[in-house]
Amino acid sequence: MAIQQPDIDRSHLTTYVDDPNQKYLFHYGDGFLYDRLPKGTRVIYPPPPLEPIADPNAAIEYAIENPLGKDALSAQLRPGMKITIAFDDISLPLPPMETPDIRQRTIEILIEKLATAGIDDIHLIAALGLHRRMTPAELKRALGAKVFNEFHPDRLYNHDAEDKDNLVFLGKTEIGEEVEINRRIAESDLLIYVNMNLVAMDGGYKSLPTGICSYRSIRHHHNTHTLMHSLSYMHPPKSALHHSCHRIWKVITENVNFFTIETTLNNATFPKLFGYLEKREKNYSPFDRLSFGINRRFLDIVPNGMARSIMQSMRAPYGLTGVHAGHTEPVHEKTLENVYKQQLVPVKGQADILISGVPYLGPYNVNSIMNPILVMCMTLGYTFNFYNNLPLVRKGGVAIFTHPVDYEFHKMHHPSYIDFFEQVLTETTDPAELEAKFEDSFAHNPKYINLYRNSYAYHGVHPFYMWYWGCYALDYLGKVIFVKPRNSRSVEAIRRMGFDHAKNLTEAIEMATSFSDSKSPEITYYHYPPIFMCDVTA
Repeated sequence: MAIQQPDIDRSHLTTYVDDPNQKYLFHYGDGFLYDRLPKGTRVIYPPPPLEPIADPNAAIEYAIENPLGKDALSAQLRPGMKITIAFDDISLPLPPMETPDIRQRTIEILIEKLATAGIDDIHLIAALGLHRRMTPAELKRALGAKVFNEFHPDRLYNHDAEDKDNLVFLGKTEIGEEVEINRRIAESDLLIYVNMNLVAMDGGYKSLPTGICSYRSIRHHHNTHTLMHSLSYMHPPKSALHHSCHRIWKVITENVNFFTIETTLNNATFPKLFGYLEKREKNYSPFDRLSFGINRRFLDIVPNGMARSIMQSMRAPYGLTGVHAGHTEPVHEKTLENVYKQQLVPVKGQADILISGVPYLGPYNVNSIMNPILVMCMTLGYTFNFYNNLPLVRKGGVAIFTHPVDYEFHKMHHPSYIDFFEQVLTETTDPAELEAKFEDSFAHNPKYINLYRNSYAYHGVHPFYMWYWGCYALDYLGKVIFVKPRNSRSVEAIRRMGFDHAKNLTEAIEMATSFSDSKSPEITYYHYPPIFMCDVTA
């Protein structure tokens, strides 16, 4: 679908630095930097949060009984049916939302409807694909104590993409992509998918092919060829990733009766104590300045692990902005309209140098550690891709990111990441080369498979996918600079990944300027989070 520009004047969100003494806030992993920008730098701010729906439960109920392209859910239910409810895993939303989570609200309503219809064969599955399993505590927080206590562990559990006895091969797409999915879902009379769309990349045709399939299927869209031809992950029509997911989705839904529920949230990301993160620096109140000063200095002096725990304990006061149910295509069109209405900012012209902070949290380090591979994915895979039409930075330009790049890994969650970093990246950083030489051995390694299935580890192939995620940006950009590495080990990590580093933002801008073809390069600061995307025109 074409992006529908929101009927909102957002020209004020793009400003230019006119006071060289004005300082700006930059996310720096688990802390913050506060620094100046050169005069004339373009600063792009996120839109403010949309007004949320006042009664989320009523909105969910209405969507389920007034679906798009499908009969009302209650009209589809019969006693004795086998029903499976799949839901997005812990990678969404970021940060986790204040309870009750929207998944809890939706699933509680669904379970009540199913019980009223005389249905008791109900399973709930976390659609995590090749992500790590959710812990019981994480499942309980996402779905609430009532649902957890009634269904866990026998009827509430994680999808297992390596449980050969509980996978079913459905066939191939028109171009030969293999489709293998969760057996319980394949044998259900109805699959209901509960989705939460934080960004335009998610939901729609992507939920099933990434969440309930095996490596045998996921490898068809998580590879260098596909991702090099995904010119914007956030605009599905331009994404080969989404085209592959669409083909696989068609095979799944030809074999599985499917009803989707998609929700969108506003970008009320931070609690009051961190409310300054959603404001312009010039608009800080005295309370904001006090909070920021205390928080920044405190995070600077405490040990890294404590700072990480403090930031990861943050809960977001998101509000529901939309919920639609029924057939995937019309539902996802409405979902994307809501996402763009919240996030889209029109931007005229590309920059020579792009500057961005890097937040403490991404999809794959919830309750964990953002290791160097995840920093690469967060910057070149996600931050770079928050655009439609054109990237914010021109081809061959420079990207500057503020992050300490700690040389640290979570040994339980990311064991294959450690070996990837120590064994693979020491030989090559070229995505296609490391894919050809090393992916197969990691994907089928019995140790990694065992840890994925029986511990809380990401699949053995997952670090490869994180590296592929940034492959288009790697090819597109002329230079990548990380500001203020934590220590010598951080410098070692940055160099191993093939990037440059600078001791501070001023030095990074000087390096980028000397690299640029222009004597007076145009600089843009993408001021996030909260998450937003730019509709960039020439």
